[in-house]
Amino acid sequence: MPLVNLPPLLEMRAIDKRFGDVHANRAVDLTLHAGEVLGLLGENGAGKTTLMNILFGLYAADSGNIRICGETLVIHSPADALAAGVGMVHQHFHLVPRHTVLENLMVGERGRRGMLDEAGVRARIDSIGEKYGLALDCDTLVSDLSVGEQQRVEIVKALVRGARILILDEPTSVLTPQQSEGLFEALRALVADGVGVIFISHKLQEVLAITDRLAIMRRGQMVARRDNDGSLNPRELAELMCGHELEPPSKPLVYVDRVLLQLSNIAVAGKRGRPAPLSDFSLTLHGGEIVGVAGVSGNGQRALAEVIAGLLPPSHGHIAIDDVPVDRPTPRRMQQLGVSSVPEDRIGAGLLSGAPLSDSMLLTRIGEAPFSRFGWLNFAAIRRWVLEQMQRFDIRAPGPEARTGTLSGGNLQKALLARALAFDPLVLVAAQPTRGLDTAAREFVHRQFLELRGRGRGVLMISEDLEELFAVSDRLIVMYEGRLVCDVAIADTSVAAIGLLMTGGKRAA
Repeated sequence: MPLVNLPPLLEMRAIDKRFGDVHANRAVDLTLHAGEVLGLLGENGAGKTTLMNILFGLYAADSGNIRICGETLVIHSPADALAAGVGMVHQHFHLVPRHTVLENLMVGERGRRGMLDEAGVRARIDSIGEKYGLALDCDTLVSDLSVGEQQRVEIVKALVRGARILILDEPTSVLTPQQSEGLFEALRALVADGVGVIFISHKLQEVLAITDRLAIMRRGQMVARRDNDGSLNPRELAELMCGHELEPPSKPLVYVDRVLLQLSNIAVAGKRGRPAPLSDFSLTLHGGEIVGVAGVSGNGQRALAEVIAGLLPPSHGHIAIDDVPVDRPTPRRMQQLGVSSVPEDRIGAGLLSGAPLSDSMLLTRIGEAPFSRFGWLNFAAIRRWVLEQMQRFDIRAPGPEARTGTLSGGNLQKALLARALAFDPLVLVAAQPTRGLDTAAREFVHRQFLELRGRGRGVLMISEDLEELFAVSDRLIVMYEGRLVCDVAIADTSVAAIGLLMTGGKRAA
């Protein structure tokens, strides 16, 4: 129960922030009480993450002030924020890849008598892992973890520090429904002790399940505040966020016949003594179908996507694209055969954060006509194409010359999708394609996938969001410890049954 009779835990007043011509925050007010979960909602680029980055000391507001427990503070850095009791789980991870999980979680620990308390930190990590279902191997290098496992590290890091104000930016995007409920139970215990939580998510069912109040932003402004009193539904929230009515995409029947992708007994050897990420894996994808891939992150999904994209050579097995055997898959060869991919790690593997947006969006096609001729780049054609994709996918940035890393997470995802879909792929492999996207953007992406399906293309969609998989897929496979444990038509299963299989349970009779 929010402690509304006490002074607010957090007050942000008239926060204003510009990035060049982009007005990211426009005189935004936000209040958080001790003992409540506040849902902060908005479309991609609405200014939510900018506002939270100001609170966490990553950005400085152009104007406005912040009060914590009634005291006005100037937060210059994350160190200042942590000292004030503010913790944040970012949508893009702030981890050191070459260090172990334990080393990453011990950053900032004071220790006792000048000595780091490694045993104490290990014990806290184990306790949190057991309580939330977020188990971690403390001695694993972060570089060896999947994106989902890295997000687990970020969530545990925030919980280890026990902040009074906890900011969660898309915290459940890689969790199963069962794990999400475990996290929610932990959040309920935290707010019962007076912690205030700011919960940013585009999973509106989850927002309604965990929050006490809702604050909704649109194009940098706070446009609505609502008590979560049971009177709202996800569709109404989505329309408040985007400012207009939404119409979900339809899913017409499509005749399935032509085999576009065939994987036969694929295996990938494990690294540094770790288990093989893929073992004896076989899969068929037909033209005119969307196959969803479910599984807790780290169970071989990334290896599967990289094998199909030509990034990871299999140690055993056979691949065929549209009946053409591929003996030595490479990214160029797979692209020539019509395979396009959306990697799950949009910054590390997908885009060039320090380069212009135009470079990132044409990374895989820069040597092709009309973008280059005889080794010379056609900058006019590049700019024209990027502007077309920005308009088509509603990518909000000052222009093609904007530095890629300055875009919000949702707009980065749209840029990746634009690059993958623009050239009419025969087979699309999309890993976490709508992670961080708002409802309207998600439905737009789903509509693009369904249009591909309608043209006889095949889509392999890897997602930890079971609601998304059930809404779009024709067939669903479940991966567990690198193996395919279930292949079933959507009509013949349920979210609960798939969630159980994802965690190694047995399928219900």
